[in-house]
Amino acid sequence: MEISARKVAQVALMARELGRAEGELRAFIDRMSEDEQAELVAIMWIGRGSFEAEEFEEAIATARAEATTPCADYLLGSPHLPDHLENGLDALGISAEDVENDLM
Repeated sequence: MEISARKVAQVALMARELGRAEGELRAFIDRMSEDEQAELVAIMWIGRGSFEAEEFEEAIATARAEATTPCADYLLGSPHLPDHLENGLDALGISAEDVENDLM
């Protein structure tokens, strides 16, 4: 995985505080590489059930192919973003709770 679990968890935590952290979250996502952004979208899709964890590479390819809006706009327009990111990490065998606890 190009993106670190720590970055995914940080996005999830900031998304829970959108009222005060939206600008910071947008900037954080915008600073990510295209590969990291595609993986972030793929993790969110896995977490919401659009793809299975075993289809991670396919989800990444789909995210790259279907990217028509800025990644931050797309993600922030997704209901339940933090939950989907956490569920996606868990599905990929990474404890979202452990990573988030390390950030706090």
